[in-house]
Amino acid sequence: MNEVTLGATGITTPQNAFGALPLQRCSEEEAVELLRHAYAGGMTFFDTARAYSNSEHRVGLALGDVRESVFIATKTMARCPDDFWRDLETSLETLGTDYVDLYQLHCVPQCYRPDDGTGMHECLVEAKRQGMIRHIGITAHLIAVAEEIAESGLYETLQFPFSYLATERDVALVESCARHNVGFIAMKGLAGGLITNSRAAMAFMTQYPSVLPIWGIQRPEELDQWLSYMEDTPTVTPEMEAFYAAEREALAGNFCRGCGYCAPCSAGIDIKQCARMSLMVRRAPSETWLSPHWQAEMAKINDCTECGMCMTRCPYQLEIPRLLRKNLADYEEILAGRMRV
Repeated sequence: MNEVTLGATGITTPQNAFGALPLQRCSEEEAVELLRHAYAGGMTFFDTARAYSNSEHRVGLALGDVRESVFIATKTMARCPDDFWRDLETSLETLGTDYVDLYQLHCVPQCYRPDDGTGMHECLVEAKRQGMIRHIGITAHLIAVAEEIAESGLYETLQFPFSYLATERDVALVESCARHNVGFIAMKGLAGGLITNSRAAMAFMTQYPSVLPIWGIQRPEELDQWLSYMEDTPTVTPEMEAFYAAEREALAGNFCRGCGYCAPCSAGIDIKQCARMSLMVRRAPSETWLSPHWQAEMAKINDCTECGMCMTRCPYQLEIPRLLRKNLADYEEILAGRMRV
């Protein structure tokens, strides 16, 4: 397994890290066991966030006795100094630690700069000076904002979506981070669940020695796959290149990554699932998607008022009402075909 050093931070870790967002969906006992197994298997970088409900608590509970041997990254959605300090103090208490290795401003709408009137960059610098955090990072979903961050010289790491569905502009962002000595943390390496070939996903990342992927892990069998790559690290072959090309063609155009930043919907639509249901049914087939529950959820699309609020929040600038209608029509066609069978 390759090792990655995150820019100027000096954080060096296997190119195979743990994304702790999904730990919210399992029991505390299961979450703790997953984290301990991940550490025993060689993972040393663990990424969580204040916004991930009980994830920080579970990370702290599982890794407290090996704290000096791991790197813990967390995030704040704060947009003002008061919220920043409140979140940081809560995170430290919840994680059961007196410092965070990497503290990131979460899903930012802009590149926060000194003297920009927000005070956000100054908060990071002061928290680092006090020893509460060791390194300063930021996460973004908007490519233009991410490009500005990479070139700013203000942040030690940038977290951004990156997978084998990446565009040329995404790859250029990775290269820009490398030139500016900014550590690149790849979120959504499985495109929100649309990528189901973990070996192909891992092989893609190995082409970029400066990129650290954080895999969202919820189940033991998922973790076992990622840990198996510690010794049996896949590499890109001509066959895999052809596979990537076919995948990119199949997912050409706009598709929902399932980030959920569009919520809440005034009509009660679960946008992050319904706006990509057609792809999920075909690419991650499961009878669950065709259950009465999801049929009822998809039917809510008929109640969409096209108010547009979801589009103002979408970091990928998707035309969500149109995407929802397209998914509903396709879903109803799939259901009709199933009933005929």
